Order: sequence, then structure tokens, then C-alpha cells
Amino acid sequence: MPTNDGPGRFPVFVPPPHGNHQRSPGYVPGRVAPVRSPPPAKAPPPPPIKPHGPQLERQATFSVTEENQRRERAKSLQQRKNTFICFGVSIGAFFLTLILVLSLTSGDVLDENCPDHNPSLSSWNPGHQPEKAVVVRSRHLFRLDSSATFHSLTIQSGGRVVFADNSDGSKNITLRTRHILIEAGGALHIGAPKCRYRSHATIALVGRSDDKAVPEVPGLGRKFIGVMSGGTLELHGAETVSWSLLTRSVPASGLVTGGYAFQRNFSRGINLRVVDQDTAAVLLTERYDTHESSNDSRRLTQLLRSLPAGRIVTLAVGDSAVKSLLDETKKAIEEKLGSSFVYDLKYRQAWALVSVVGGGNASCSEDVREHENHDTGGRALARRNYTTVDGVGFSVTAYSEWKNGFPISGFQVDAADQVVLNLQDEVQPSWKPGDRVVVASTDYSMHQAEEFTLLPCPHCTCRQVRIQGKPQYNHVGEILDGVDMRAEVALLSRNILIYGEMENSCYGNNKCQFYNHDTFGGHIKIFGNFSSVHLSHTELKNMGQQAVNGHYPLHFHMCGDVDQKGGYWEPTSVDGLSIHHSFSRCLTIHATNGLLVKNTVGYDTLGHCFFLEDGIEQRNTLYHNLGLLTRPGTLLPTDRNDTLCTSIKDKVYPGYTPSPSTECKAVSTFWIANPNNNLISNAAAGSQDAGIWFVFHSSSTGDSHGLVPETKAELTPLGIFYNNRVHSNFKAGLFIDKGVKTTNASAADPREYLCLDNSARFRPHQNADPSLPRVAAVLDTLISFKNNDLGAWIRGGDIIIENSGFADNGVGLSFASDGSYPKDEGSSQEVTQSLFVGESRNRGTNGGQNKYWGPGGADAKMRTLPRNRTFPIRGFQIYDGPVRLTESTFRGYIPTPERYTTAVGFSLKNTWQLTPRNNLSSLNFHSTVGLRTFFGRPGQWFEENDLDGDKNSIFHDVDGSVTGYTDTYVGRADNYLIQHPGCVNMSQWSGVICSGRYSQVYIQTQGAPGLSLSINRDEYPYAPLVLRGINSQGAPSQQYQPILMMSKSYTLHWSGPAPREMVLSLINFDKDDWVLVGLCYPSDTTFQIMADIYDRQSNTFDDITDYGTVSSLAELEKRPMERKYYFDKSVGLLWLYLRARHGRDGHSYCSFKGCERVKVMATTSSKQTCNCTAKAYPKYSKTPSAVVPMPPLNKEPCKGCGAKQLVFSSEPWTSYLQTQIKSLSSKEQKRGDESSFITVNEVPMPFSQSGFFLVSVDACSGKVTKKTSFAKLDAKMEQFLKTGIPKRSIVLMATRGQPEGLAAVASYLVSFGLAKAADLQGKESLALWGFQGGSSPPPWVSLQAGQGDEVLGLQERYLPLALEAYGCTPPAAQKRKDLELLKKATGLQ
Repeated sequence: MPTNDGPGRFPVFVPPPHGNHQRSPGYVPGRVAPVRSPPPAKAPPPPPIKPHGPQLERQATFSVTEENQRRERAKSLQQRKNTFICFGVSIGAFFLTLILVLSLTSGDVLDENCPDHNPSLSSWNPGHQPEKAVVVRSRHLFRLDSSATFHSLTIQSGGRVVFADNSDGSKNITLRTRHILIEAGGALHIGAPKCRYRSHATIALVGRSDDKAVPEVPGLGRKFIGVMSGGTLELHGAETVSWSLLTRSVPASGLVTGGYAFQRNFSRGINLRVVDQDTAAVLLTERYDTHESSNDSRRLTQLLRSLPAGRIVTLAVGDSAVKSLLDETKKAIEEKLGSSFVYDLKYRQAWALVSVVGGGNASCSEDVREHENHDTGGRALARRNYTTVDGVGFSVTAYSEWKNGFPISGFQVDAADQVVLNLQDEVQPSWKPGDRVVVASTDYSMHQAEEFTLLPCPHCTCRQVRIQGKPQYNHVGEILDGVDMRAEVALLSRNILIYGEMENSCYGNNKCQFYNHDTFGGHIKIFGNFSSVHLSHTELKNMGQQAVNGHYPLHFHMCGDVDQKGGYWEPTSVDGLSIHHSFSRCLTIHATNGLLVKNTVGYDTLGHCFFLEDGIEQRNTLYHNLGLLTRPGTLLPTDRNDTLCTSIKDKVYPGYTPSPSTECKAVSTFWIANPNNNLISNAAAGSQDAGIWFVFHSSSTGDSHGLVPETKAELTPLGIFYNNRVHSNFKAGLFIDKGVKTTNASAADPREYLCLDNSARFRPHQNADPSLPRVAAVLDTLISFKNNDLGAWIRGGDIIIENSGFADNGVGLSFASDGSYPKDEGSSQEVTQSLFVGESRNRGTNGGQNKYWGPGGADAKMRTLPRNRTFPIRGFQIYDGPVRLTESTFRGYIPTPERYTTAVGFSLKNTWQLTPRNNLSSLNFHSTVGLRTFFGRPGQWFEENDLDGDKNSIFHDVDGSVTGYTDTYVGRADNYLIQHPGCVNMSQWSGVICSGRYSQVYIQTQGAPGLSLSINRDEYPYAPLVLRGINSQGAPSQQYQPILMMSKSYTLHWSGPAPREMVLSLINFDKDDWVLVGLCYPSDTTFQIMADIYDRQSNTFDDITDYGTVSSLAELEKRPMERKYYFDKSVGLLWLYLRARHGRDGHSYCSFKGCERVKVMATTSSKQTCNCTAKAYPKYSKTPSAVVPMPPLNKEPCKGCGAKQLVFSSEPWTSYLQTQIKSLSSKEQKRGDESSFITVNEVPMPFSQSGFFLVSVDACSGKVTKKTSFAKLDAKMEQFLKTGIPKRSIVLMATRGQPEGLAAVASYLVSFGLAKAADLQGKESLALWGFQGGSSPPPWVSLQAGQGDEVLGLQERYLPLALEAYGCTPPAAQKRKDLELLKKATGLQ
């Protein structure tokens, strides 16, 4: 019997050396301590009856000497010893022979790490018994040696089933069953961590949800693998790269030119296409009616004689072509294209040809078909394969036929079955022909993800694979504008497959009103207190049950601590799984802590994919996982889209219709219900709503309800968040906000249990204790691109985003504070060392559920667009604050006539408060930023642009890096509360730049619903700011939060009777900041006014002081430090000072003593409207002046501004070289363009003389080694190209003018990695990225050539440095931060 039942440090069947094999009662393999009582033992069998010992022999009666007796006894003893020795040797030899025979029979060498090599296993060939419920009982240790079919399989305590394997991987086994139940002490093994399964193992879970003849298993239902308490499940397929990244872009159709297809009936004569052999572009389409027109025949002859050698020409006959086909034309076709059939063409004969000009017959493919009775009995088909100069294979096809009386001809230029994917990782030989892969979308629509089957590829490197067919969409494989937008490529196939056997269509109660396909798949459920569970490199397909809660592809159900903290020697892990085409989530972590999930792919699922369920799951680590194509589901409100949300009402209060925007629409690839979990190097590559969503449960929910009465999730510090990427999500890439409703529907709150709730605010503190210091939540290295609405929406504080890249999002990043005064204590939100790109060179593909297509970007070319053609794209959006944006770079924000595209913008139609403490500093704006900031204008998207938040929009330009004016504020141009005469108007921004000190007054009113507040500054009395209040118009209380320039006076007026009670709180006031305010009241009003300090933590008031009166405003102004007021009855203005007497700490809204407030209680019998403007002015008018004078304009470039990094990559341990090539053609020079240069890492190297300019860069260090120019291609340049460039060099080449020898230089460029010599005849400029050295050129090698109006312009590429593939020596001890953090997160070294 084996002594170990799990994948611990020792082999499955080998006891630890010198170990103590006595187990404590209740022992569970894989655990340190007993966790359950042992099952009752059966009564042992009675012991065998021992024979009595021999009686003492009597003294011998025959005559022998004592010596002889001793000799005889010794001899007898020796004989018996020999007998036992021989017997022992024989038995040993027998067993050894048996083991060897068994080993040799299977072709394997005995390996103690392989579970199927355990000698205690019995060979098992149960055959196909679909009606038999098989039970593997105690001491039944089976090696399944062949495929089998059962009704069900139950593995009881002490039982074990191990799938057999062999060394060549040919022992393929399929087990079909309705379910597998692994009970306490039972075990199922397929492979092991140190002995990967090599053959193909398949478990098919069968059955229908409506099969009443088959009873459900309690807690598991039907169609499952269930691991009960004490059970063991070990699945370990062949190790492979789970997913990688493209390193070369793949265009739609596989060709940059887009491919070509044409078919037409009755296109009489010879149809011709001329194809560029270097790019696969169709250069000429023409038809020559050589049946009727001899002139057309002459034109065809002239064309063929004029074409340059090497050009691809393809011909196809439509109807007939011979009647007027001249001999000179036939001769030209024969000589130029190598045709063998042209002289023998007949009337209406189908003929197709593909050839190369000057290539002779060897380059020619042609075919003919005889015409008879208006039919040719098939196509005349000609096809040849070619390669572009960049190494992309393509085929050119021509066909001609008569079919059903119709002449048909056509052409096709495509890359079908020839597209090669270049990948970051060495995927060969583990990715095999026949395997399925998926390539993620790199556009706004997740539906541009595409599946392919791999084809054999003898010429591929270990980082390349060839796909069947061709892509429909562009998939980016490079760094664009500094942001890593490379598509993920995932392997879906594994050699261990568990799948649900499905019906052809939906049936029964499987949500058929929403889905037309079967959604009742299989599921795996693991219960707490299991013995050992490790799953690696296994494929789960058609798993999950949409109509049944808790039946997911893989479900860790209330398992508690599953790492060393929970007593597991080998912490529980999931590694390298492929979970795809599933019907309810991907992987669920439910009331389970310490689980490691890595290298796992979740693709095409319904509902949240990687799902943390009840809000109490902590310390789980998700490392290098990929989720994509996450579709809406039905289980929870947060899984649902608009239609599902309003259609599913069984759990809402009767008569209530849910609101999709506030209760649903949150389906996410990573649904993280507690912040204390670790996300490292994951990719969320397409979800209906969000890529990664952190949601906060105020209490434990679901099956965990009551286990943790208060989760304190909002106060819990964030786990590790590093190097995650989010893209192609409809709502947001990253979303940190909101909670879920934790009560059932009722009349008071009719919403469904677990719908979205807007009450949560993330504010992490040490030990989740609000009395302890706050802890910053650090989001390091987030890559977010092509998210339709938001790259990231993050509410709360303190939160820091650093080293992150945002590109092509509707809004790049928007922070929201964790509330508003008085709830929010003031928090810090910071963005640093980051890059924002508005519209990159990733133009996308029109299609795949992308709705909007229009011009944009720096080149104004057509591209896919977020939200709408007119949507105002913004990089960093200010919503309320305070936020700090520093040391970051913006590029690619160019407005168009249709939309405002701005680097820094504001939330649209914003009712909320803003703070002047939104600090911007050390920012760099690239030349492609046309609009640095914008405050909106009435019209689409902005509507009237007149809500309170719109009007109070403002930020602080700390160092002048935005405006050029140091320590200034930028606000709305029509807000005169913040202005003075020296302010600088920026009409393009709809803004104004001002100097001064600014703070907020938080005004709360009681008993005056529906009032608008009009605020006049005495220096601009006729330009009031009118606020309508944040609360709804019918609310009994209202709040207003204007931003005021300090050391100024203001009057406040109302649209109705003045509030009877008003509290004015000083927000963001520094010590001794003040404003003088006049509040409008009826002349008969009497007042009770007091000051206090409000402590929000204890909800107490301190330093309560009554205000006294003075007789005039002049007297009040003389006593500004005292708590006095003056009421001017003639005007109706109550004047008093609002002055801060204490300093603030950090980002707190209030002073360190508490919030300083003034409370005004008014008594009056008047009901009149309290607007005193007409009486107040000009009496109290003042001359405008600046408290702080405007600084001078700084025209020098901002030194040290912007992000230090040029590249924001998902592999931050890899260095990149930024390169730009700006060649200049003669035509561009005539237009007035004189710039030509090569730039390396933002260091420009211009050249002004016509000719060639070459720069070589050491591919290991990134240092420029040579800069050389040549006026023409002469012997000196030829020699330089042959021998003058060092090995392991990146070669950059640009041209100016049209240098002599441009066409001839092509042959010399092949040595720099081009697939062949390009045809540069007639080209006017070129740009080369080449590599000198190495047998296999890097995937980024490229040659661009310009001609005519197709100018090259500025070309930019980011090239990886110091790769081993270049021949560079890897650093001796390169530390990867992701691996270091993984060790920290899991405690594993």
C-alpha cells in the first residue's frame, strides 16, 4: 500500500526515508495536522492459528559421537540457511523480473515520480458500461489502461484511479461518465508535477439537465467532478506556454495591403491584374476585350512589354478571348510570362495564368478547361505562392470557367494558410499542428478575438506558428506610441481535456429565452478540507451551468485557507489551465484563501470569469492569467447587460423594474470582491463591461453570510497590484468602486440581492482600522488601451498609480474621491511617471462590432473610435479631487472638427464639487497635443455645460508645465469668482489662467428646497456664479460648494426665501485664509450665529463660540480676527468673516483640530425672494485687483518634465529603443518640408544633404555606434554596407531627395534581415529598420518605401534591446520584479 496520497516532496508510492509511518488518527494526506475523524474501521480478520513449537527431542538411542552430532546439526542448519537464501533470491528475482517485464511491456523506464508506475496499482480495463455505477472501494488501486464508459464513478476512501501513460504519448484514454465523485480518502491522478502526462486523457461529462431518471447528487447536481472533504485530485498535463504576446503585427487578411478578391460573370476577353511582388498590392486592374477588339490586344501587348521584371501578372479569360487576340500579343505572353497554352487557346476555352514578368516558364502556373455545352466541367485554376519583402507569404490565384451557361472569371490575392504568428516566447515544440489558439482583440471590440488551428510549419522558428485560414481583423504586435498594445495569443488545447458533452441547441430550463445554445455543461467542484488538489495544464471546455448557481467550470467552494497557513505542505494551485467556451464563469474562488492561480486562460464565458464570490476571499494570488471575451450572464445582477437586467425580475420586489446602469452591467473578466488579493502580470483582454473590477462587500454574502458580519473591505489595504494589462473592454479597463447590496428585496428597497450599490468607498487603513494611519493603495505598471469608455475609473484614497500607460481610451483615467465633505476626510490620489496617448497609430479595424469609424489621430486617417464619432476624448479626467498628476507625458490629443480631444479634461455634465487642490506638475506635452485642456462648450455631450461641477472646474498648475505660468490656476473663462485683471484668457480652452489663493466654502441649507444660489464677487458684481445645488431639487436640504479666491468679498443671494438655517464650512482653507461674505436676508430678520469645530471621527463639536454684532461694515473690517457680524438692514446683507484659525494636515479638507464652521439661524416672517443684488451694487462694488500678481510667462522648455520611461510595456524588465525615421522625398521638399532625421531615444540626428543616412545602434546596450551619410550608392557605400556595420547592430536608414542608386541598394539590404531584395525602381524614399548579425532576423525588421503622393512621413518604431536572440549576453543576475512579488505574495521561494 502507498504511504502518501499527494504530490508532496516524495513520490506517490515511496515512503520518506527514515520517516515515521505511523499516522495520527484522522490523518489526511497533504495536511500537516489531522482535520477530521477517521472513518470507522472494519473488524479485523481473526489471526491465523499458530502451530505449537516442536517438542524437546529425546536422547538418541543410536550410537553417534557428540562431535558427529554437532557436525550434523551444523550441516542441517547450513542447508536450511542455503534453502532460505535461494528461496529469497528466487522470489526477489521473480518480482524484479515481473517489474521489468511490466516496465518493458509498456515501453517505460520505471520512474518513482510517475503515479501510474506505482507497483501497487492493478491494471484496469473496465470497458464500456454506460449503465453501471462504478464504485472504487478501499484498497482498490487501479491504473486505467484503456478507454471506458460508466454511468458514474465514485472513488471511496482508500481507493485510487490513475490514468496510464507511456513514454511516446500514444496511450490515449477517454473516460465518459455522468459524474465522478471523489470521496474522503479517494484519489484521481492523471500525471504528476514531476511526471507530466504525455498521452491524451479525456474525461467527457455527459447528461442532460432534464433527465429525471438520474437523481441529482446533493450539493453537486449532475454532470460533474466533485472532490469532497479528504479527497485528492491531481491533474498534470504536458507543460506548455499557456499564452504569449505577438511580436509582429498581423493585419486583417494577413496582408498589409488587405488582400484582393474579384469575381465577375460575362467579363469578356482577358482580365488582367498586376501585383506588387514586394507588398502583394494590386497595382493595376484591367480588361482587354481580345475577342472583339484587336486594338485591345495591342494595348495588352504594350502593357506586357512595359512591365518591369519581377512583377506578378495574372490573367483570366471571361467568356472568350481568342477571336481578335493578335499573334504579337500571344508572343508577348509567351516571352514575358512563360505561357505554354496561349498559342493553342480556343473559342470560349477557360484559361487562367499566374506568372512573373521575365521569370520564364518556370515561374508560370496556368490551366485550361475545354468548353462544351456552356460548361467547362470545373475551373481552370492557376496559383502561385510568393513572399513579401518583409517575409509574409501570400498566394495569387486566377480562375476561369463556364458554369450553368455563365462565364465566370476571378482573381484572389491572399495569405490564407500562410500567416505566421511571431511570438514573445519559445512555444515550439509544445504548440503542435492541430492545436487551437486564440488571438485577442487589440481594438475597442472584444469580438475581434479570433480562433485558429495551427498548421505544420517546418520553416518556423521556435517563436513562430502558422495558422489555418487568415485573420479578419488587425492584431497589433508591437509597441505603439510608447504603449505595449501587443495582442495576447493563447493556446486553448491541452493533452488533458475535461469537457461537457452538449446538445445541439438549448432545451429545458437552461435560460433558452436568452441563449439559443445549450448552457448545461460540466463542472468541477472542490469542497473544503480536501486532501490535495493541484491542476496544471488541463483543458476545460463546455463547462459551467448557466441556470444553476455554484456550478462553474472550476469552483473552490468554501475551502478556507488552502496554503501553508491552512496546513497544506504543497499549497493548492491552478497552473496553465485553458478554460474556454464555458457557460458560467471560468474559475470561482469562494470563501477560499491563499489559492495560487497562474498561467491560466479564460476565454469565451458567460458572466464574470475569474470570480471571487462572497467578499471574504483573501490572500489569493492571480499571476499571469489571461481572460478574454467575457460575455453577459444571468446569475447575478452584476453579470447582466441591459436586456438581461430588465428581463430577470424573479428576485426583485414585485412591480419593480431594475435599472441597468446602476444595478447591473458590471460583468468583468476579473471580479475581485476583496482588496486583499494579489494581481500580478494578468491580462483582461475583452469584457462586456470591465477588465478588472474591485468591488466592496460590507458584509459576507452568499453561502458565507454571517460568517464575517463586517468584512471591512473598504478599509482593507490593497494587495499587490503589479504589471496588469486591460484592453478591449466596453465600460472600463480597471474599475475600483461600488459595493453590492447585502439585503434581500423589500418594499423599502426593492432592488435584488447582490445588485450593484453605490455606498462603498475604498479608503484603506492599517489593519482595516480607521483610527490607524491610512495606507496607500499602489497600482504599479497598469497598461490600459482601447477601452471604450474608461481606461480606469478609481474611487477612493489614498491611491497611487505609477509607471502606467493609457492609450486610445474614451477617457484615459478618472479619479473620484472617496466621498464628499463631510463624509470624506480628505484623501490623496496621485498619478506619477505615466503616459497618456489620445489616439495612437493603432487605427483598428472597421467591423467586429466596432460601431464608429471616422478620421482622427496625428495623421487624420480613418480609425475606429470610442463611444461616438463626436465623443470628446480625454486623457486625464478631473472629476472632483484632490488629485495630483505629476511627471507624466501626453501625446496624440488632436481635436477634429467633429470632436474635442484634450489631454486634461473634466467630467461631463458634472453636478459634483471640485477642489482647487487638483495639482498638476512636471508634465510633458508632445508636439501631437493640440489641446492641453478644455472646459467644455454648450452642445452635444456637454449639453448646457452649466451644472455646479461644470462651472467650478479648476486645477492648479504648480510649476507652469501646463500653461507656462508657475503657481497658477486654470478655470472656466466665465467664472469671475476666481479672476482678476491680470488673468490670461485662453479661448481655445474656454478657460482662463489666474494667480491667487483659492479654497471652497461648503454651504449646507435646511428647510429651503429647490433654491438656486447666486454668488457675486464685489469686484465683478454683474457676473454672478449661479449654483443649483448638488441634491435633487425637492430635497429638504441642499448643498453648494463654490470655489472662491481668498482675501476677497462676496455676496450670496437666493432664488426664493432665504434658508432659515445655514452652515458654512471652510474647506481646504489654510491657516489665516479668509473671505468676507454678505448673506441676503429680509430686513426684519434676527440671527443666532455661532462658530464651532466639528470632529467627524467622534461626531462631536468643540470650541463653540457665539458671534456678536457690530454697527457697520467698516467696523467689522477693522476687527477681522473677532467673531462679529454686521447686518445692513437697508440692503439686507448679513456680513461676516469666514477665517481659518488652524492649519491643515496633508490632503485633509479640514484643519487638524476639525472642520471649522459657521452656523447661521435666521428668524423672519417674510416670504420674499432674497436677492439683494440691486441694492448691494454699486454700494459694495470694488475695483478688481490681484492678491497674488501673475508670474511672467516661461517660454523655456520644461526641464525634467514628463515620464522618465519612453516605453510602458507588459514586460518592464525588457529595455526598448525608441526610433524615428523621417525621410524626405523631392516632392515633399517642393511642398516646403525640409526636415529629415533619425531619432534614437528622443535624441534627433538631422541630415541636410541629399543621399543616404545610416545610423547603427548596438542591439545589446542601445548606444549609437555609427552615423554615416552617403550622397549616392558608390563603391564606398557598398563596402560600408558589406563590412562597415558591427555585428549585433540595429541598422536605421533614411533618404533625402532621390539619391542615385536607390534602386540598386536593395540587394545590399537583404543582409540586414529582409526576406528578399526589394524592387525599388521608381521609389523616391525609403526607411529601413534592419539587423546586422544572426541567422534569424528579428520580427521588427522592416523596409518602407515612398513613391508619388504616398510619402512616408514620420515613422516610429520601438525595438527591444539586449535579447539573447541577438547574441547578447544576459545579465548575470537579472531580477524580475514580477517573480519577486510572486514569491512575496505566496511565501514560496
